[in-house]
Amino acid sequence: MPTGQREPLVSVIIPTFDRAAWIGDAITSVLQQTYPHLELIVVDDDSHDTTAAVVQAFGPVLTYMRQAHAGVSAARNRGVAASRGSLVAFLDSDDMWLPTKVAAQVAVLQQQPEVAACYTDEIWIRHGVRVNPRHIHQKHDGWLFLPSLPRCIISPSSIMLRRTLWEALGGFDEALPACEDYELWLRLTLRTPVTLLPERLIVKRGGHADQLSRCVPVLDQYRIIALEGILSAPLDVVQQQAVLAQLVKKCRIVALGAGKRHDTARGALYEAKAQHYQQQLTALPPAVSAS
Repeated sequence: MPTGQREPLVSVIIPTFDRAAWIGDAITSVLQQTYPHLELIVVDDDSHDTTAAVVQAFGPVLTYMRQAHAGVSAARNRGVAASRGSLVAFLDSDDMWLPTKVAAQVAVLQQQPEVAACYTDEIWIRHGVRVNPRHIHQKHDGWLFLPSLPRCIISPSSIMLRRTLWEALGGFDEALPACEDYELWLRLTLRTPVTLLPERLIVKRGGHADQLSRCVPVLDQYRIIALEGILSAPLDVVQQQAVLAQLVKKCRIVALGAGKRHDTARGALYEAKAQHYQQQLTALPPAVSAS
């Protein structure tokens, strides 16, 4: 860091709902960061368990906010709105950070002022056992829009972004009950490259019954909504082709699943969508390859 340059304040937002058994570890991992200039805001989405007591036991080292149940997107958005930092980071309440996570990201954003967002690699724990991510979950650096279309490759717990970028994006879509991160990252990666820190600086704990991805059925229906939304953005031909191809694929996945559940109306709806987007894809002019 250049001599005399003021260290930026990092606002850390933890959304939580009925995570009394997990959130203490998440908070502790923030408080143990080697980077000192943090504010920590925990937004409780109207928990019914002892989450409030666990959080408030940490005292004034954090800000505790409670809202009427409105979902994780509203909780994150509210936390950012109440924060003051020029840099923003999120931590899911069942995840943890390694102690140097924030310091490493701040260093990148300070040393490279052209970088608006950065994220890190991650450690996966499933049912208490460390597992290796599959090749399809490989992280990428730079312009991530195309790699982000098949699946969400940026974990909310891994990203840090400048507040100016957050304000330009307008936050998470509160109308989506799931895949809200996928939707935001599509808009973000279309706008700016994202720098990858290859170190594994977060711990993602999964496999428990209350994970959002396990509680919300047919996640691809929300990815389809996100893809349909991004179609209205200024896309080049290659990007349009990629978005339409994903729409065809995901609509057919939902249609197939509906058929297996004997939901003929839903199956017909998504098969019609798949055919519609296939027609749009076929009608596109060929992409011009760079020479």
